[in-house]
Amino acid sequence: MSFVKQKEFNGHVGSVFQIDHLDGFVYSVAADAFSARWDLEKGTQDQFTIRLSEAAYAVKTDPSNSRLFVGLKGGSIHVIELFQKKELRHFVQHRSAIFCLQINSQKGHWYSTDADGNLGVWTLKEHELLLFLPLNSGKIRRIAVSSDGERIALACQDGTIRVLDTTYFNEIRSLNAHVGGSTSVSFIGDDRLVSGGKDALLKIWDFENDTLLKSIPAHNYVIYDILKLNDELWVTCSRDKTIKIWDSRFEKVVQRIDFKNGGHRHSVNSLTIISPDKFASCSDDGKIFVWGLV
Repeated sequence: MSFVKQKEFNGHVGSVFQIDHLDGFVYSVAADAFSARWDLEKGTQDQFTIRLSEAAYAVKTDPSNSRLFVGLKGGSIHVIELFQKKELRHFVQHRSAIFCLQINSQKGHWYSTDADGNLGVWTLKEHELLLFLPLNSGKIRRIAVSSDGERIALACQDGTIRVLDTTYFNEIRSLNAHVGGSTSVSFIGDDRLVSGGKDALLKIWDFENDTLLKSIPAHNYVIYDILKLNDELWVTCSRDKTIKIWDSRFEKVVQRIDFKNGGHRHSVNSLTIISPDKFASCSDDGKIFVWGLV
């Protein structure tokens, strides 16, 4: 059994920086200053297209309220109502590029991070700013939320992975994780993390005890995303133009996907889960691919 490319979406002119999935659609943002929507059933671009004022680096859907969050290069954030394609809010709190937007439905929060190392904490329904926290960490590229919503982990340019509680946003742990910068992170259960960085390493952490459990030379260049697909498989993607499928313990590569076997021609920037046996990827080649297990 292996993952094969089931669909290919072309439409963006320039790098596709991030994607997210909701209810049979993939949402994307790209260097061409458009946010687009792609119909997984029909295999085509949907009529839902948003012309932005500049390139956007971050996109996130809010399933509970049917909203779309888009973060722009200049630091502004747009909140879009999906059914009417109507802008609900436009925030200019951040002054530098938005690199990650994340939802914490358990706490009723959404989070934003930027190139200057600031974390914004907002209410999910009313979009009120609860906290704007300068972490002085450099660019914060990824935010992971624990399964119970009680903690978040931030992948920071200064090489740290910072774990914060989501009640008072105190720092629980700061892990000196990656040389050159931390670029991706995900929770493994309640007390472990997997992180990736510019050093091309994957690292497994028992963050409660500040212990590095495993360091894996996973890619040739920076690791941009880490995705738990199901209880048996994880997926990573990298600037080295590859996607790798890992077993649940990160002990072996189950499958390597590159340009020679249907993968992307350039850097793979983001992943999103569609189902336990299907995910999508996007790249600097301007394409979005959908991969399914057969």
